[in-house]
Amino acid sequence: MKQPLLVVAGVTASGKTGLAIELCRRFGGEVVCADSMQIYRGMEIATAAPTREERAQAVHHLCSFLPIGESFSVADYAALARETIAEIHARGKLPVLCGGTGLYISAILDHLDFSGFSGDPALRADLKERAEREGIEPLYRQLCALDPGAAAKIHPNNRGRVLRALEVTLSTGVPMSEHQRRAKGRECPYRAFALALGYRERAGMWGRIDRRVDRMMESGLLEEARRFYERDPGPTACAAIGYKELHPYLLGECTREEAVERLKLRTRQYAKRQLTWFKRDERYAWLYVDEYDSPAQLSDRAAQLTGEALGLAPRG
Repeated sequence: MKQPLLVVAGVTASGKTGLAIELCRRFGGEVVCADSMQIYRGMEIATAAPTREERAQAVHHLCSFLPIGESFSVADYAALARETIAEIHARGKLPVLCGGTGLYISAILDHLDFSGFSGDPALRADLKERAEREGIEPLYRQLCALDPGAAAKIHPNNRGRVLRALEVTLSTGVPMSEHQRRAKGRECPYRAFALALGYRERAGMWGRIDRRVDRMMESGLLEEARRFYERDPGPTACAAIGYKELHPYLLGECTREEAVERLKLRTRQYAKRQLTWFKRDERYAWLYVDEYDSPAQLSDRAAQLTGEALGLAPRG
């Protein structure tokens, strides 16, 4: 019989971490991060990584462990996450995959096979050098020509995913979208149940995002951004929302208010892209935050659905 796996996904600022911790408490679980930016150490405010208090409430894996100068591919994540999930199962615990990076979650649920692609460091370096010299737009146009299917699912400004798709396509001779299409036919190796958090009303989502950004600024995001640029960050970490929006202010090119508004706008745009990604996947059971009177009420419903889907009984 397959081992159980719970997924808590959804849009940014929807309360995924809090729900994952509560479900870990009820079902004896451990959290496995599925956020492509929370993996980096020293970026905790910008990425809304689990706080020290939250990590004391449940065991968290793959959070804040990677130096910001290092690149980390989906293949790297998939290998490490699968190993972590196996270790959690060996302890008799429930792995709770929590995050908003849809491709990371898909790599686990769809058992994407990266065994035939270990990466091409020389090509990767060349693509990065071109991106620095020419900008990402010409590379995105190249991806559109080589693999329009993959390009349609990637935002033109998402440098990391554009470069990764080009590297896979050029190295293997097979478009990234074809690799993903083949993977869809694979059976999930786990007895998985996936929850997604969202909002019925956009106004509620925008308001929550704006309040989170305000709290981040109060918590020292500006100083974290300043330290970030002093540490020679790698290209993957540089894709994080929160720093590049504040960088013009640090350079004296705009006001603090303008930088904060730009950050709020970019975060809303990111939330819309997340919504599009997760809505495409019919496996997700949606819970809308604004339909519940309290987090406790939402947690009760999530626990009920989880217990029924995975055949688990809450612990004590």
